[in-house]
This record gives sequence, structure tokens and C-alpha cells, in this order.
Amino acid sequence: MNGLRWLRGRRGRIAAPETKDSRVGALIAMTGPGRPRWTPRDYAHLAREGFGRNPVAYRCVRMIAEAAASTPLAVFSDGVRDDGHPLARLLTRPNPEQSGPEWLEGVYGALQTAGNAYVEAAGDGDGDGAPDELWSLRPDRMAVVPGRHGWPEAYVYEVDGRRLRIGRGADGWMPVMHLKLFHPTDDHYGFSPLEAAACAVDVHNASGAWNKALLDNAARPSGALVSSGRDGERLSAEQFEALKAQLGDAYTGAANAGRPLLLEGGLDWKPISLTPAEMDFIAGKHAAAREIALAFGVPPQLLGIPGDATYANYREANTAFWRGTIAPLVRKTAGALTGWLGPRFAGTRIAPDLDGVPALQPERDALWARLGAAGFLTDAERRRMAGVGE
Repeated sequence: MNGLRWLRGRRGRIAAPETKDSRVGALIAMTGPGRPRWTPRDYAHLAREGFGRNPVAYRCVRMIAEAAASTPLAVFSDGVRDDGHPLARLLTRPNPEQSGPEWLEGVYGALQTAGNAYVEAAGDGDGDGAPDELWSLRPDRMAVVPGRHGWPEAYVYEVDGRRLRIGRGADGWMPVMHLKLFHPTDDHYGFSPLEAAACAVDVHNASGAWNKALLDNAARPSGALVSSGRDGERLSAEQFEALKAQLGDAYTGAANAGRPLLLEGGLDWKPISLTPAEMDFIAGKHAAAREIALAFGVPPQLLGIPGDATYANYREANTAFWRGTIAPLVRKTAGALTGWLGPRFAGTRIAPDLDGVPALQPERDALWARLGAAGFLTDAERRRMAGVGE
């Protein structure tokens, strides 16, 4: 990104004086006490344990980000849709490195992972005050600088010990848009679904690790070596350490699965079996997976998680996913972009074009059928109720 050019310039190299370069934005530090047995509530751990190591959370983030990014954003100028408007072209090609869906996928992905997403406006090549480029910034490098009245007065971007402060311009416009999810106890940062699902993510990951360890042990539980020496005679410290080393070297690990155990000196092997309740860990793993999907607003049926019969079929679950999760998220983003870029593109409004979403077409067809059958409505009333302009 253009922020790398800034870093290279700071290290002594000559940086091109391009006014369209992104100055890069600020940092989000998601903190929380957390207990030692749970993943620490910070962005790096959540991203690594959740998105990086948990397939359910990974799939939820990808599904939401890709679905929301595929929803077209329409630009209306003075109430009329204008696909040739400069703002519409900017959203279609926000920067030289990314297309519109690629850029939006990064915004939505950061929002689901960190609860915060940052977009920086860069450049004013034609001098009209409107930005020429939009860049999505990593939320873990951004920090809010509160003003005297509690509202953000600047943002700080930090990487490799270097900081760059981005404040408001002379006209009061902030070149950084901070999009966040609701947080009940924080004034400046959002609360991510991944943080809400952190406990379920830990349970799901621990279940997988336990299953892997069991398979490495030939899918059998451990047992106990019982010494039946005379008159309660116990093993000496040297004998105990030698026996433990022998077991560790010759009888543990996947390579030694099924190897017979040679016992001598009054030793007896007592296998320890698992109870039915202990064997039901797979049900607990599926329950944790459903909790993760619930935190993200993704129907478990779409993820292939067994034991969920909330929706009658896949199509119904997919429609609920789009209506209950994707549509509100896209509307929220479109409203934030309108409020942020509106002063730079006068008379414009950004709105999602849900009619262009194939998953919602059956609902749209049903609406048109109902309106067509309503003979007491005029054509103008039908068009207005269908959300279609004159």
C-alpha cells in the first residue's frame, strides 16, 4: 500500500511527492481482562485463534464479507440514480490496487474480526475537494485520539515504532471514516462478533486438539501401570524415572500406536475407559460451532453443522441470512459512507441495490405478484411500494 512508501521515505529513501498517496490511518486496540483459560481479548489473539485456526469462525467472516461486498452500492444524485457520477466511479474503482468488491471485502472483514473498520480518503488531483482514492486500513494499527469533549479529533497510525497522526482539515472534514459495531462499554471502539464468540471458539479448538491427541494415541484412552510388589513395596526413584522414560520413548505417539507393552517386575496394566458422557465431546463441539455461528448471525444450516433444524430448507436459511445479517450491514455501511463523503460530493446519497441480489429475488417476485394482483392500486402506487422510481 501507499503507507509502505511513507515508511520507505522515513528510512532515508526518496519518496515521490504524490498528493494521492494514502497517509494511512490509526489503530484499534481491543483489550479485555479475560481469564487465563480463555484466549486473551485482543485483536492479535482473536484473529489468530478465531479467524486463523477455527474453520467455523473463518467461514462466517468470509461468508459475511464476501456476501456484503457483492451487494451493489448505488449512487443517487438529487434523488436520481446516476451510475456515471464521480462518486459511483470512485466506489467502483476506489484505488489503483483494488476493485470495489475487493476493497469492500476488506472493510467488512475487518468489521467482523475487530469490530472496527477504517477507510482513508486520499488525493485531490483536480482540486475540487473530493477524494480520488479510498483505502481500507488495518484496524490493529489504528488508535483514536479523543478530544477535550470526548469525540475523536485525530487518528494515529502506528507500525514498527513509527506513528503518523491524521487530523481534521481546515474545513473540519476528517479524512478517515471509522465504521464500528455497537459496544456497550466503550466510547470509541466497536465490539466484534469474534470477541463475543471467543469462549465458543476456545471450546471448539480445544475439542479438535483433544480429538487429534486421541488419534495420535491410536484412538484409545490412556491407562495406569499398577505395581503389585510384595508387602506394598514401591518403585525407587531411579526405577520410576527409567520406566517413565521407557514409556515416553517407546510407547507414545502415532508411530507406536498398537505396540504391545512389555511388563516385568510385578507391573500390571489397567486400561481406563471413557464414560458415555466423556465420549459425547463431539456434541459439545457442534454446540460450540452453533454458538459461533449465532454470534456472527450465520444460520448453522448454511455451514453444514448437524443438529440444527431452525429453518425448513437451505433456501429459507439463505434468505434469512441475507435479510437478517447482510442487508442491515450493507445499509449501515452505505449510510456511513453517505455521511462521510456527502460533504465532498454535494447532493449525493449511497444506498444498497438489494434488487441486484440473486438470493433475494424470490421475495422480490412474490412482492411483484402481490402488487400486480392488487387491482385497487394505481401503477404509481405499485411502483412506489415496490421501491421503483417513476
